[in-house]
Amino acid sequence: MTTIRTRFAPSPTGYIHVGNVRAALYPWLLARQQGGSFILRIEDTDQARFVEGATELILDTLEWLGLDWNEGPRKGGEYGPYFQTERRDIYKQWAQKLIDKGLAYADPYGPEEVQAFREQAKSEKRAFLYRDHRPENPPAWDGSQPLRFKVPEIKRYTWNDPVMGELSAGPEALDDFILIKSDGLPTYNFAHIVDDAEMGITHVIRGLEYISSIPKYLSLYDALEIEYPVLVCLPHIMAADGNKKLGKRDGAKSVQEYREDGYLPEAMLNFLASMGWNDGTEQEVFTRDELIAKFSLDRVQRSGARFDEKRLIWLNGQHIRMLDIDDLYERVADFWPTSAASADETTKKQILALVQDRMKTLKDLPILTNYFFEEPTPDWSMIDDNKQLKKLSRDEIQTYLRATHDALANSAFTPEDIQNTLNQLLETTDQKPGILFSLIRLAVSWAPFSPALNDTLAALGKETSLRRIQAAINSL
Repeated sequence: MTTIRTRFAPSPTGYIHVGNVRAALYPWLLARQQGGSFILRIEDTDQARFVEGATELILDTLEWLGLDWNEGPRKGGEYGPYFQTERRDIYKQWAQKLIDKGLAYADPYGPEEVQAFREQAKSEKRAFLYRDHRPENPPAWDGSQPLRFKVPEIKRYTWNDPVMGELSAGPEALDDFILIKSDGLPTYNFAHIVDDAEMGITHVIRGLEYISSIPKYLSLYDALEIEYPVLVCLPHIMAADGNKKLGKRDGAKSVQEYREDGYLPEAMLNFLASMGWNDGTEQEVFTRDELIAKFSLDRVQRSGARFDEKRLIWLNGQHIRMLDIDDLYERVADFWPTSAASADETTKKQILALVQDRMKTLKDLPILTNYFFEEPTPDWSMIDDNKQLKKLSRDEIQTYLRATHDALANSAFTPEDIQNTLNQLLETTDQKPGILFSLIRLAVSWAPFSPALNDTLAALGKETSLRRIQAAINSL
């Protein structure tokens, strides 16, 4: 059996966004599942759009996600170089094969002449095809003009896409296209076919936008006598409204932004893998190993998947809760509030364990924990914003807080004893937990969220808890 070799070939023209990552994730999953190789190649021939530092950002993003590659930048490999700008001689050698076969020619036309051809086709109500205007005696190619492919045979092509099924296209889909530009660099249409052949790529997995070009690629494979790889087109990731492909203009943030906002790489991979794929069960939360074990191209859907950021947030919370406390502690190192700077590791881990179940992103940590490390400022507007608490009078609030202060003053202040004390307070005040406990929680934290009240009080300690309750009473 042929060893599977897949690849991801991004262009360093900016940040890597979520759509780019799925184009890397699926071939990575397939290679890892089948014991094959995943190759990273940088397609940097579009120098006009090249962005300084973009390559390093791509590599760092893939490493953070855990999408490790077997060959490519920072790794090397026997099929390098892995930057297209370093492979010029290779492309010229393959181009010469086509020239020798009479299947490539120097393009003698300028932009004005090409535009005239287009207008002529439009006036005659027919599609513009470059092959209708091939020069009879093209000049010898010296590199100063574009080199254009001459489609050898005008015919219908049929191929099988593991996701999209059996596809076909007629002669109207075939046309002469540029192989090498006048700057000496190859076009994507030429370079990726040469590179994939040289690197032994068995599966080419990319976005649906390439599907219309595949007949042209097949004609070039034939001209170069290259065996077709498995050609896979993935459905689009759609914008939130579901009406168009997700793009940077539609809020397709860079993966780096999600990382800075406290998302876990495991959650991001889980989210993107399940956008257009499922394993046939109701399972929604997958570990990296489960994705590798269960992934298959025949379970990828043909229709586009809508980008639902709320689901990503939910998945991120699920993956945060799956981490053991030591692992989580390492990951939140850069997210603690400044007020926690002097706290020791044991205290931080204790607090972290309390808030872990309430974290949706790592960036939630400051708002969930700040009041453990510094004195909060009473904010009675939070009482007014609470549908139940705003019904209480100031006298009632003061009465309940005084009763709480007195009861807790006699508590042993273990989580269990605090809970017993709180339960007794419900009886003596004849109040509901949703009201009394919410009031106490605000009095000690003045935060919109907090862990279980008894655990919060125990973590704060008796002295701090009583002091804060008294401060709330005084502020009334």
